[in-house]
Amino acid sequence: MRRRARMPAVLAVLAAAGLLVGTGAAAAGTRLESVRSSGTLRACVWPDYYSITYRNARTGEFQGLDVDMARAFARDLGVAAAFVESGFGRFTDDLLAGRCDIGMFAIGATAERAARVAFSEPYLRSGIYAVTTRTHPRIRGWADIDRAGVVVAVQKDTFMDSYARGAFTAARVVAVTRPQEREEEVQSGRADAFLTDFPYGQRMLAFHAWARLIAPEPPVQVTPYAYAVAPGDAAWLARVNAFVAAVKKDGRLAQFAAKHGLTPIVAAE
Repeated sequence: MRRRARMPAVLAVLAAAGLLVGTGAAAAGTRLESVRSSGTLRACVWPDYYSITYRNARTGEFQGLDVDMARAFARDLGVAAAFVESGFGRFTDDLLAGRCDIGMFAIGATAERAARVAFSEPYLRSGIYAVTTRTHPRIRGWADIDRAGVVVAVQKDTFMDSYARGAFTAARVVAVTRPQEREEEVQSGRADAFLTDFPYGQRMLAFHAWARLIAPEPPVQVTPYAYAVAPGDAAWLARVNAFVAAVKKDGRLAQFAAKHGLTPIVAAE
């Protein structure tokens, strides 16, 4: 009877440690084992994130720093890389539902997101920038943005969205959802500027002669970018962190960042 009485406590300890298969707690290393057994690393990506994860309009292939990083991680694991189209508004649901193994598209590691997913160590850091037109009659610098009558577009569910709603008191903030909708709003005159980060700001300068990038001084809302995984799997998160540490040390992160014009935002430490 004494042995039976102690059994629930033992099971509770094992379950809390994630070492008991068949309990509500996820077994340690289940995602890592699943990736290896399936032979595929499924990376959630946003297919319109210039320099990070974007679909080449001519070839239809994914390109960007995190495409290179996902393939490098897959090689380290001895598996193939596959890309699952996702976005900032749904990647947490995709991870929790098991539709992908990891989110790899420069995800801002905010406290709000950390309540639902687990983040790796950061590998990039970016502040917020504004994009307006070269000929805009009123917006010449960052201080001109938060003024009455100014309309600012943001991508819904990004940290620029939450920042603008908390920081801007006079400008009207409009959240959009479609790819390229922010620039359409500005170019059409329906919005005066839109907020973005360093990678997307570089896209605007590369492809739109009308665009002007405004960088605040000092920088605002500098946010670490990291990889995201479903919570409760310490072994998988540790393996992701080991990869991040390895690419920082062996130069692969620096190499990929230089290839895609992202050297200024690399988080070396």
